[in-house]
Amino acid sequence: MTTKDERLSFLEEMKDVRRIRRPNRAEVKTPREVTPGHLERQRSAVDQPVKDANHLTSDMVEPLTAHDILSWQRPGVQHGVFRKLRLGQYPIEARLDLHRMTVEEARREVFGFINDCVRYGLRSVIILHGKGERNPDGIAQLKSYLAKWLPELDSVLAFHSARKHHGGTGAVYVMVRKSERDKQHNREIHGSR
Repeated sequence: MTTKDERLSFLEEMKDVRRIRRPNRAEVKTPREVTPGHLERQRSAVDQPVKDANHLTSDMVEPLTAHDILSWQRPGVQHGVFRKLRLGQYPIEARLDLHRMTVEEARREVFGFINDCVRYGLRSVIILHGKGERNPDGIAQLKSYLAKWLPELDSVLAFHSARKHHGGTGAVYVMVRKSERDKQHNREIHGSR
């Protein structure tokens, strides 16, 4: 509780203070006039619909079975590097599991995953796609699409079906290209070439 002297002292200190007449609020009304910049942004948005940056094929692909082996390498990938990938001798730095995904979900995930691998400097990863053994037609649908998608990604240097202990023909090792930042870092360490 405050004493009478404290109250009088407070009132004495506050004697010159005046009440603010206008409310202390920002005016947030939308301007009614349309500016040329507004018209240009509106016209641009209508003229150029948003394009899907994901260019991976969503058409039909060659059907593969549970036991088909995936194997592909971009020209210029050294034989020894591809051999190490094929034998699962590189450490697996990231994993993507496509089980129970639709083709469209898998398409988005693979595209984003590979881009993330480049961004974070991950070079050797594995994608689990399943064998499709439960499908009555015996076609491994996600595996079939993955075999088509991976070569379409410039960041993918090579891929090969995994060793048995990593999922066998239901998974694939993927070798990812270095990011420009990592390439520059190597040039600085080892001298530019």
